[in-house]
Amino acid sequence: MRLPVGRRRRAPIEVAAGERLLAWAETPEGPVGGSRDALYLPTGRVPWEQVEAADWDLETSVLRVSEVGTFGVVRPVHLLRIDEPGLLLELVRERVTASVVMQRHTPIRGRRGVRVIARRAPRGHQPLQWVFEYDEGIDPDAPEVRAVAERALEAARDELGPA
Repeated sequence: MRLPVGRRRRAPIEVAAGERLLAWAETPEGPVGGSRDALYLPTGRVPWEQVEAADWDLETSVLRVSEVGTFGVVRPVHLLRIDEPGLLLELVRERVTASVVMQRHTPIRGRRGVRVIARRAPRGHQPLQWVFEYDEGIDPDAPEVRAVAERALEAARDELGPA
């Protein structure tokens, strides 16, 4: 059923030109929503390929979103209380998963090691973004760790071929 002109529900979030809000929900801090290209938080826009993880806590109705970061620097984490998430949780899961092209774990000491991750923006012909994630207790500044990480990155790039 179409609503008469002038009675349509206006999206509560302004998105970038060329984007369309696909799902949203209210939080005490303001609306949260997502387009094909980004997650819109009360604090700003985060492209999907920059969302490292998003976890939903059913008991507390809190969505925890952590951004991709730089080792040794506290990565941005957003805690969002959402009482009625609607389709937003499905959109977040689908978009974050779709941004990951490849993940490969390479052990360094026992099971601990480095994960090489290739991510891509959902739209356009942008190059892959390569990220290292180090397991707890692995020092990325150690020469032997850097060497293993670089070899793992080279192998992952070879496996994917030209991007």
